[in-house]
Amino acid sequence: MQLLYRDNKTYWEYYSQFCKPNAKPAKSLAQLLLDDDCPTAIFPSKSFLQRCLPDFSTRNGSLTVGRKKLFADGNGKTRNVIELREASNVINKILDARTIGMKVFEDYATTWYWILIGLSIAMFLSWTVLILLRFIAGCLFWIFVFGVIGITGYGIWHCYQEYTNLQEHPNSTLTIYDVGIQINLSMYFRLKQTWFALMIILSIIEVIVILLLIFLRKRIQLAIILLKEGSKAIGYIPSTLVYPVLTFILLSICIAYWAVTAVFLATSGVPVYKVTAPEGHCVHENETCIPEIFNTTEIVKACPGAQCNFAFYGGKSLYHEYITTFHIYNLFVFLWLVNFVIALGQCALAGAFAAYYWAAKKPDDIPPYPLFTAFGRAVRYHTGSLAFGSLLLALVHIFKMFLEYLDNRLKNAQNNFSKFLRCCMICCFWCLDKMLKFLNRNAYIMIAIYGKNFCRSARDAFNLLMRNVLNVAVTDEVVHFVLLLGKLLVAGSIGVLAFLLFTQRMPMISEGPTSLNYYWVPLLTVTFGAYLIAHGFFSVYAMCVETIFICFCEDLERNDGSTEKPYFITPNLHGILIKKQLVPPKHKE
Repeated sequence: MQLLYRDNKTYWEYYSQFCKPNAKPAKSLAQLLLDDDCPTAIFPSKSFLQRCLPDFSTRNGSLTVGRKKLFADGNGKTRNVIELREASNVINKILDARTIGMKVFEDYATTWYWILIGLSIAMFLSWTVLILLRFIAGCLFWIFVFGVIGITGYGIWHCYQEYTNLQEHPNSTLTIYDVGIQINLSMYFRLKQTWFALMIILSIIEVIVILLLIFLRKRIQLAIILLKEGSKAIGYIPSTLVYPVLTFILLSICIAYWAVTAVFLATSGVPVYKVTAPEGHCVHENETCIPEIFNTTEIVKACPGAQCNFAFYGGKSLYHEYITTFHIYNLFVFLWLVNFVIALGQCALAGAFAAYYWAAKKPDDIPPYPLFTAFGRAVRYHTGSLAFGSLLLALVHIFKMFLEYLDNRLKNAQNNFSKFLRCCMICCFWCLDKMLKFLNRNAYIMIAIYGKNFCRSARDAFNLLMRNVLNVAVTDEVVHFVLLLGKLLVAGSIGVLAFLLFTQRMPMISEGPTSLNYYWVPLLTVTFGAYLIAHGFFSVYAMCVETIFICFCEDLERNDGSTEKPYFITPNLHGILIKKQLVPPKHKE
């Protein structure tokens, strides 16, 4: 309008109906927009989510706005309707993000006390499940096993029925080679070969599961008894269930340190201002400028309406050139600190549960305040070992992030071989990360028991686990499955209660939250928070079981059940693995 108004004054008559009454066309375009007198552009539009967006429509299969596909943008360029749609989508996302944020904040302000109640119930449920695991761990496992056997058996029967029915079909002679590669997967389920192959696969799985149950029944029984023993150990040392709170506080401090440092680094430079020309191209556009003296420079005369706006923080000193390096270093330190806090917790818990196992007479010989003593010992004597183990994990994590960064930067320039190589490297680093976490956890247990350095403890733990590799595999999988059941039970129960409450489907609670903008905001918060709380409780339980198992293996190798070298094994564990008579260990009066 501004460009056309210079030649024909009648253009203002149409455009003025969209402007404020006191708006004047004599103002510059920049001034009109700054004063919010007129809209930036005018298109046929409609209201959508309280936003004025272009009125897109389809005409003869093509996207149009007001039956037009091309529009002048006021700078002498022509824009098509696709560009307009992309711009409107971006603007709508930006504007709606602020609105959604305000509504989410309102929902949290309305339901915060209900969220706290839900998280408190999650803590109580987690404690209850840990107590019940002492009595029903075996029941949970066998329900899962027989469920798998039953579902697999039903799958075999169903595949056999489909195979039998297709044999009587006229097209039963068709094979996979006749069909070829099809995008529609339902085509393959019309072939009897598919159902026959599925029946064979399910039959093999069924046989493997049954054989594992037959030949590994004692080791499965060992894992179940370890779960019960872990519940007993936690019952004698209940302070271990409070330790995740300390870990959470320390992790919060690490996150706050990293965030504050990152913000200071991002804003440590001087503010840089750039020239912007809203009315069109300018020879001085994107040049640096000084706001205080900008109106007195020649740029204003050469480019009417040009402004000096803030662009970013920066500088040209040696320090500013290495800002990115400092950010990477800050991220690496953050990963190192997080892994160190986790390692400190694992070593402290392992020391407490090892004190329980090696007590000659339980619970009388368990030392007073075992968790506090183990934590002090880890901080005083084992800080270097824990820092070295966490350093290894931090290096692996930083390399994984570097690979993901390269993948995002080079995604469009990768060929099939480079994609294959990238996937292989990501898979290798994932396996290395899992292996290091498992090895470090057991190394920390050996550190807590013997007090040796990280390398010797890792070697001893690796050799000990390799000598008991079958027991390790079965015990680890059974324990983690039962603990996963517990986490899902707690999070699922709290999630169902939260859903009934926040959707007002619990008539017995008349004072529940009403008029929520998004009921899923508190629902997801409570469910995810309940899962984290359960994970904190059950991580203590998992560490307890692994420590008892390592001590159990050490006990078998160090002692022989004689009077001179009696076992520290509990009668339940002794009964399933050792045929020698159990001699109670001597203890001091």
